[in-house]
Amino acid sequence: MTDDVTPIDCFVCRKHRDDSLMPGGAVWMDDVVVVSHLSPRAPGGADSVYLGHLLVEPRRHAPGLADLSDMEAQRVGFWCTRAAGALREAGGAEHVYAAVIGDNVPHLHVHLLPRYPGTPRDYWWQRVDEWPDAPRGTEGDAAAMVERLRMQYGNEVPRPI
Repeated sequence: MTDDVTPIDCFVCRKHRDDSLMPGGAVWMDDVVVVSHLSPRAPGGADSVYLGHLLVEPRRHAPGLADLSDMEAQRVGFWCTRAAGALREAGGAEHVYAAVIGDNVPHLHVHLLPRYPGTPRDYWWQRVDEWPDAPRGTEGDAAAMVERLRMQYGNEVPRPI
């Protein structure tokens, strides 16, 4: 994959510098990774977002999985696991899907998509957020979800072992 976008132009890098672009701010972050909720202001955004749609991103501008250092890969995996657990425990998800697509924004971001109880099987996996009764909300609703998820770990940021 070639990367024609510089860290200055990159939406993901920009939101890491300006957490007002993340509904409710970062869910969690450390010196290597940022976990945030999808924002209606993201490229291709809509009026509402699928609640619980999280993004796990390295802070360093890295276009894809193959571009991560070993430490970044370890931390991305750690945060995916922790965030998926919080989506189940505090977010009410019965299952969490993970996907790396990388077609629109050339900065690695792992999508975590919760599947909530009652989601018809026809909407599982790629269509989970298309279900007409899927929990959707405004930026304020997403910020409230961020706060619920944060509370899962109290005020302490869980650290990798």
